[in-house]
Amino acid sequence: MPSKRRSPGTVLKLRMFARKLASAIAVGFLFFAAYANWFVRHSNDYLNEKRETLPGFIAKPLFATGEVCADLTDSFGLTGSDATCAIKSDYKAGSTFFAGIPRAKTDKASKDITIVDKGEFTIAYSERLRHPVWCAYKIPAKALYSIESRPNFRKDGAFKSCPAASAYARTGYDRGHMAPNYAIASRYGLDAQKKTFLMTNITPQTPELNRGIWRELEHRIADLFTAKWGDVWVIVGAVSDGSETLSGTDIGVPTSFYQIVTAKSENEIRVLAFLVDQQVGWGVWPRHYITSVDHLEEMTGFDFLSDLEDDVEEKIESQIPTRLWPVKFLDAFKALKIHLKGY
Repeated sequence: MPSKRRSPGTVLKLRMFARKLASAIAVGFLFFAAYANWFVRHSNDYLNEKRETLPGFIAKPLFATGEVCADLTDSFGLTGSDATCAIKSDYKAGSTFFAGIPRAKTDKASKDITIVDKGEFTIAYSERLRHPVWCAYKIPAKALYSIESRPNFRKDGAFKSCPAASAYARTGYDRGHMAPNYAIASRYGLDAQKKTFLMTNITPQTPELNRGIWRELEHRIADLFTAKWGDVWVIVGAVSDGSETLSGTDIGVPTSFYQIVTAKSENEIRVLAFLVDQQVGWGVWPRHYITSVDHLEEMTGFDFLSDLEDDVEEKIESQIPTRLWPVKFLDAFKALKIHLKGY
């Protein structure tokens, strides 16, 4: 028997139904994505609670969609806010420090540090903790050098207390760079890169931190922030309370780490600060670890950006941004790739 053929009217109705269904699904997804974007911007405590209480079939797509959407819309500059402040156009930032070296402000600041200018970066090394307390460097916008193979870690002959690279072996902690290998090597070349592998530039970091969010931040700052905002200045630091040492050694293990990133346009500065716990998990998104410079000063006892005029310093340090800095359009997808690629 010949097969029945649908009438032209029936075919048209089916096509219209399919289009309406596709449109409804698309609109529904857009609403879901918008809600998820809003949802993941709540506090870490709120989000951790929801991870525990929401059913997995709801929580997983909600968090996954929200984090990806939030990262993209922030990178496009459509959502979130930055910490910015007007500044005189003739302000001259330093070659290593944007606005002066960190200075002791309260008794919390480490007192046994030796500040050493390595040329391309400066470290404040603690003889007691046997690791740097802070490090500062400038990342020029243009990368001039290709990355060579990684040098070997080695002792710094300038300090008797400098540990050997082998001290970190089989401890469960990585040798975490303060002045980053990639940024220094790509801007200043092989000789400067080798300096980042001196053990006076190294702190104990968990693999989850060192190969996860810390690596992601270093690459976003060095490649994507500079492409959009030009030269950037960075202060990184380790917060140690002396309660833990590396197994079999007297090397202090920091409880948390911070970064302060600064850039300047013609008459405006912008600052972005992070505080990340040592025991952070894999796959966390940097946006959730943004803080204010004021909070870092209270926690560490150091005065950052102290060479700025008082009113500018007070304003910029009190602000808490709600996003990472926007980047160029295509770089927004590169940022997402950096996060999703992992170590």
